[in-house]
Amino acid sequence: PLVEVSMAVVSWKEILLLTGLVVGCYWNSLSCGFVFDDVSVNDISLNLSTYLHKSYRPLTVFTFRLNYLFSELSAASYHLFNVVLHGIVCVLFLRVCRLFLDKTSSLVAALLFAVHPIHTEAVTGVVGRAELLSSIFLLAAFLAYTKSTGADHSIVWSPIALTVVLVAAATLCKEQGITVVGICCVYEVFVAQGFTFPMLLDTLRQVLQGKDGFPYAVLQTLLKLIVLVISTLLLVIIRVQVIQSQLPVFTRFDNPAAVSPTPTRQLTFNYLLPVNAWLLLNPSELCCDWTMGTIPLVESLLDLRNLATLTFYSFLGFLAYHSLRYKHSSAKTVVMALSFIVLPFIPASNLFFPVGFVVAERVLYVPSMGFCVLVAHGFKFVSHKGHMKKMSWLMIGILLTTHAVKTFNRNWDWESEYTLFTSALKVNKNNAKLWNNVGHALENQNNYARALRYFLQATRVQPDDIGAHMNVGRTYKNLNKSKEAEDAYLVAKSLMPQIIPGKKYATRVAPNHLNVYINLANLIRANESRLEEADQLYRQAISMRPDFKQAYISRGELLLKMNKLTEARDAYLRALELDRTNADLWYNLAIVNIEMKDPSEALKNFNHALELNPRHKLALFNSALLMQESGEPKFWPEANRRFLTYVEEEPEDANGYFNLGMLAMDANENAAAERWMRKAISLQAGFRSALFNLALLFSQSKREVDALPVLDELLRHHPEHIKGLILKGDILMNHKKDTRGAKTCFERILRMDPTNVQGKHNLCVVYFEERDLPRAEQCLEETLALAPNEEYVRRHLSIVRSKMAAMSAAGQPLTSAEGATANARKSSAESLEGVAVDQSESLDSSQSDKQTKGKSTKEIKDIEKKRAAALKRLEEIERILSGD
Repeated sequence: PLVEVSMAVVSWKEILLLTGLVVGCYWNSLSCGFVFDDVSVNDISLNLSTYLHKSYRPLTVFTFRLNYLFSELSAASYHLFNVVLHGIVCVLFLRVCRLFLDKTSSLVAALLFAVHPIHTEAVTGVVGRAELLSSIFLLAAFLAYTKSTGADHSIVWSPIALTVVLVAAATLCKEQGITVVGICCVYEVFVAQGFTFPMLLDTLRQVLQGKDGFPYAVLQTLLKLIVLVISTLLLVIIRVQVIQSQLPVFTRFDNPAAVSPTPTRQLTFNYLLPVNAWLLLNPSELCCDWTMGTIPLVESLLDLRNLATLTFYSFLGFLAYHSLRYKHSSAKTVVMALSFIVLPFIPASNLFFPVGFVVAERVLYVPSMGFCVLVAHGFKFVSHKGHMKKMSWLMIGILLTTHAVKTFNRNWDWESEYTLFTSALKVNKNNAKLWNNVGHALENQNNYARALRYFLQATRVQPDDIGAHMNVGRTYKNLNKSKEAEDAYLVAKSLMPQIIPGKKYATRVAPNHLNVYINLANLIRANESRLEEADQLYRQAISMRPDFKQAYISRGELLLKMNKLTEARDAYLRALELDRTNADLWYNLAIVNIEMKDPSEALKNFNHALELNPRHKLALFNSALLMQESGEPKFWPEANRRFLTYVEEEPEDANGYFNLGMLAMDANENAAAERWMRKAISLQAGFRSALFNLALLFSQSKREVDALPVLDELLRHHPEHIKGLILKGDILMNHKKDTRGAKTCFERILRMDPTNVQGKHNLCVVYFEERDLPRAEQCLEETLALAPNEEYVRRHLSIVRSKMAAMSAAGQPLTSAEGATANARKSSAESLEGVAVDQSESLDSSQSDKQTKGKSTKEIKDIEKKRAAALKRLEEIERILSGD
């Protein structure tokens, strides 16, 4: 009897047998990666939210978060978790089978369930975890409900309360979990209360005739079921309120029959039922994707496939008739098997509402439980016949072995996206999505030439597949074939619905297909003459879907490039209305603010980005740069903190260390500035600005000798660096007294830029130091012609002419034949000492000799020391103001 069977427990030996078999079949899944829908696990692991067509499955997501906590994105841990869950489901399923089957038959059912190849998508595919978790709670809820009737046939409410909790948990793992309520109802009516369908009709007839009223047993049953159903409805209402979202948008490529007319839609959807049944009976050809042209539409009543539909319904009707008409234990077993097959499959059947797929193997995970019960029940009947006993055991042994081997081999298909989709193409070559996905797998390997062949084949298999043409366009772009890429995008665009002003398209245009406008615009905006055309495409995408965030973002970038700053700002503000938690949007808006010369608003928006993502690298760097360039010392500590955070995120980016060095220079922290500059140079050999500013730092710190090797390195990498040449020449002339080396620097500058006033002037100073006064005079005259408004050039020319007049009056030669470097060192009173000279030290020709003769040598030296110090200060100020 059922009560005695229900008391049977699962032994440790049976648990070990089941788990060992599961491990044996699925251990190789641990070497598989994230493939197909699994790629969304990267987001799932980081965001406890909805996923997969806006489904609300927080408990499933929570387990992904746990995986991520312990192993981040190591795929093996995710697969191991799934295998463990499948083992738990198998043990619970065995416990449920014990309610309806004897010990041997129930074990056969559980073993068949453990090894059935149809489960590879649910177990080896990481996102299949939703099926596994939901099944655990579904089976637990059913087992709890079976204990809701006491020994005296009274209602026990605590198991019912537990059932409601477990139903909620199952539903929060996957939506189909709620169907266990229907299974509990079937169990209560046909098993616990022992009704048959004729008995129910007879009871209803008696009640309607008013003979005896409702029997007590019927009232008890109604009360339990009403409580269960009302609780379930409350769960549904709460769930709908939590989601608060529109239904997902499916295209005719996802489910062609869903948009087909009558009777094609009905004939096709009904034909899908025997297709699913055949997968359970003969899982020899499995495919990860059954959408698009995998199963051609059944468009006529004369289609021979309708015979399969009739056969399926006939067999199902026969089983239902048998199980609902009779009261014996076999009928109860069949009715429960049918409830496990039919009820959990209803949400995915397309019969009551369309879903986003034609066939999906993972949704057969729970229905296969009922199938396994039917097979085991049939095995029980056959094996009890003496002459068939050995044969039945042999057949079961062969079935379990072949299924286990098939499952093991099928796992290898899930090793990578390439292996998965190529295995699918062996089963079905009429699905353009599979050709596209193999192309994507090759594209991810940067094998664009091979990927293109698969994408082109997808367009041949499904000429109106917008996504396939988009893939072709993108691949041509990656192959630098812009013309072919544009042609492919234009074909995809021509397949889009025509735009009608004021009409909304969100319900019938897949958001992904709208990317054709974005991709085409991004392609053509590389041509400066077609920017307006690109903007028109962005606006078309927005008109078709006003909440298309990416269109606003891309358009904002374009408008910024077109220098339409106000419109760019408005585009980003509109995008922020759609998503205020996007740090990148706040960052982009800040960049627009900078272009609009509004640094305070830019800094606010950078800060918004950093509030949302404190380690947003670009926001850290550019906001710190903005603070640094503000020139306000109050911002420097925070700018320094942000640059330090940035280099933690990007330790190999020399620019971060360079800007830390510049901040330290501003704060006169020379040791820190030197350390950061050297770090930047070590990371980026020949870092132009870092080398020059390090040399400038040494020069300002009276370490001119240390600056020279830095300048040599700068000029080795950048021989045209004029400011570096000027600084090197200045150090050589004023500190090393190497006028020849200084002269070489200044002459190099003039070869590159004959109009460079600073280089030209300093070369004039070299001529003066060499005691070649006529040449110095000519040089200064040429410099004055280049820069007639530069007062220091005019003063220096006056000094040279005064000196020439004084020497002529004294009968001294104006040019030293030996190149008077030594004389220049001895006669420091006559040195020009740099780019500018203080006006108070400029003497005209009529006074120079008198003043010189009237002062002692010591006084002359003191005057020249003061002059040199003043000139040096002026030169340092000039270098700082004109520095890199």
